[in-house]
Amino acid sequence: MNCKHQRQITEWLYQDPSRVRALEVAEQVMQAQGIKDYLLAAGFVRNLVWDKLHSKELITSLSDIDVIYYEANELSEDKDKSLEAMLNEQLRLPWSVKNQARMHIRNGDNPYVSIIDAMSYWPEKETAIGVRLENNEIVVQSAFDLQSLFSLEVTYNPKRSLSAFNQRVKSKHWLLTYPKLTVICSH
Repeated sequence: MNCKHQRQITEWLYQDPSRVRALEVAEQVMQAQGIKDYLLAAGFVRNLVWDKLHSKELITSLSDIDVIYYEANELSEDKDKSLEAMLNEQLRLPWSVKNQARMHIRNGDNPYVSIIDAMSYWPEKETAIGVRLENNEIVVQSAFDLQSLFSLEVTYNPKRSLSAFNQRVKSKHWLLTYPKLTVICSH
């Protein structure tokens, strides 16, 4: 992963008090539950980068805040709902918590072995990025290189169907919200 891009994401996150607060709350709740392997992922980072690269004065609102974690011994969806409730007790946001250790079942894949492995199956590569606080420092993790995210590309991930990718591009209205984006459908 490109260190320059990681530093830029970190700088932009620190400039956004609402995202910093979400990171702080997630760290508190996940640490209290003994969960170390987690990330605030997808649009939480992707949209911030695209907003900045489009010179938007106002940040694009998030329909949800994806909190992903990996806990192989706890596959109950009830745990996800419990974590969402704990996060909401601290900060009312549209939290969406998912244990990636069970998401392979919904997606029809072989079991994922980590958060990064799970993200490597997401329909577009630029979404497969997440951040968390660790010792008061922002940690950036991605399943793919960050160059395409900073090149304003939406890149098809061949681990998913092209139709699923195209449906997401259309339903998310990314090309309307971010007109400088280029859709890349090749393998």
